Amino acid sequence: MTNYKITVQYDGTRYNGWQRQGNTQNTVQGKLENVLSEMLGHRIEIHGSGRTDKGVHAAAQTASFKADTQMTTEEIRAYLNRYLPEDIGVTEVLKAEERFHARLCVKSKTYVYRIWNTDLPNVFGHRYMYTFAKAVDTDKMKRAAEQLLGRHDFVGFSSLKRVKKSTVRTVTDIRIERIGNELKMTFAGDGFLYNSVRIMAGTLLEIGCGVRDGECIRTVFTTKQRAAAGETLPAKGLTLMSVEY
Repeated sequence: MTNYKITVQYDGTRYNGWQRQGNTQNTVQGKLENVLSEMLGHRIEIHGSGRTDKGVHAAAQTASFKADTQMTTEEIRAYLNRYLPEDIGVTEVLKAEERFHARLCVKSKTYVYRIWNTDLPNVFGHRYMYTFAKAVDTDKMKRAAEQLLGRHDFVGFSSLKRVKKSTVRTVTDIRIERIGNELKMTFAGDGFLYNSVRIMAGTLLEIGCGVRDGECIRTVFTTKQRAAAGETLPAKGLTLMSVEY
């Protein structure tokens, strides 16, 4: 039995997220498992580095699975890309060490949230950016973002309904850039809670346009209350860019 590591990219617009669900086959994991199972003639279960929500995209999601096959890694990749939908693609298939697990071995992840910061139309990018036309002070956002760096309890920056495990995470880098009319926020860390990146991005955006004061971030950490943070920005602006091991 060989352990395989695959890198997957997908446009999440029409999918109900990454994770397989009992009430729908319209998930990225489900599509991959169906094609792999058809290819190998028996049921295959894959493990992703994490769950991306409905509508979230990935430039380089990582997954792993075990299989007994004589096919080469190139043949596996070619088969997957032949039968997967056009909005899901496998860019790499590698043989991994026996103990490698796409979720359990993660060291860090990088996400990007993109905002189209103008009232001008964006016909070719609107599926991948959140349109927000108000003026934004990026310097305020950068100063506020510094408070998010480091090891904290991020439960207030999440949509978790029940807390069973530790909600402490380490954010190692936040970069805020303006590229023409696009506002780009990059978040890197050892892991993120449910909706955490979208909530942090929403909080920083509200600080940038004057809706909230920069001190609200400390309030969220102190009170651990979701209501003290900003809105959860739409899923379509978020892309998982890379996973490091």
